[in-house]
Amino acid sequence: MAVPRVNTSKARTRRRQSINMKLVAPTLVECSTCGNKVLLHRVCPKCGFYRGKQIIVPESKA
Repeated sequence: MAVPRVNTSKARTRRRQSINMKLVAPTLVECSTCGNKVLLHRVCPKCGFYRGKQIIVPESKA
């Protein structure tokens, strides 16, 4: 069975872990109707439109 000859240093271990644990900000796009920032492929919570069609009636309009 293969055994490492030397222990991996703390710096090397932490460097490898930090590269893989980066946080990524979600991609936001502008709503085509109202200009509100919305996650991709989601209904706009402000106006209720998705791809040019009224999907839901927001609480502010109801």
